[in-house]
Amino acid sequence: MTDTHVTAPSRFLEIDGDRFAYRRWGNAEGGEPPLLLIQHFRGGMDNWDPLMTDGLAAGREVILYNGRGVASSSGPPRNRIEDMADDIAAFIRALGLEQVDLLGFSLGGMQAQDVALRHPRRVRRLMLLGTGPRGGAFGSDKRVLFHATQRVPSLEDFLFLFFGRSEAAQQAGREFWARCHQRADQDTPSSPAAMQAQMEANLGWLAPLDPAAPLAHLRATTQPTFILNGNDDVMIPTINSYEMAQNIPNAQLFIYPDAGHGAQFQYPERFLRHAIQFLDEA
Repeated sequence: MTDTHVTAPSRFLEIDGDRFAYRRWGNAEGGEPPLLLIQHFRGGMDNWDPLMTDGLAAGREVILYNGRGVASSSGPPRNRIEDMADDIAAFIRALGLEQVDLLGFSLGGMQAQDVALRHPRRVRRLMLLGTGPRGGAFGSDKRVLFHATQRVPSLEDFLFLFFGRSEAAQQAGREFWARCHQRADQDTPSSPAAMQAQMEANLGWLAPLDPAAPLAHLRATTQPTFILNGNDDVMIPTINSYEMAQNIPNAQLFIYPDAGHGAQFQYPERFLRHAIQFLDEA
């Protein structure tokens, strides 16, 4: 492996007239499907932690992806999770891949769930980080909306939204922030239009498919599923992770202590041990 998170070139793949930005690097000789990473609300390729992505790339190819109209990808941004999921499936096909392992964080986890349900043959294993199910119970803390919608998100916004409240947790957040800014040619920030579309998609996700059985659709998820959250997620309450684990047939749940929405960024080494074990299972 010669490329890393900070050196892998940004590439573009045209689908239906729009250019989808991605980066791809890692160990292609390991025999594992590539791991495709789907990012959080407004996030682009440089909102991932290089310690995490390079650690995962040691055993498999890693692909970072920007959806239609997000960050450096072109086109009108999608405002429905279903359309985002269909774009991801089209992207997988356009890369010439039969199947991937799929990791989604926050809004990306919502998209990953829908890819697994709408295009199940494209997904071997599913990883859901800091996310919740369609029709789940979502928080109402007004501070979340304030910090999540700043024109230029700051370190303080990320510390509030993603990390635990102890000094150790906040220091882990500052270290994460520094790692994310190592790359010289940072990805383009997402536009206000992308933020608006993603807010609409989040609102649409609140409505259950079946009000009488709001989580029943999760039982159709056939892939082995890894679920992670912090013990106190102010964005997507941690109870959602428990409910997904109870309803997805082949799921395992990890809850990290003194942690929030971005538990994988607060404990990157612990996350890598758990994630690699899950991905390498026969």
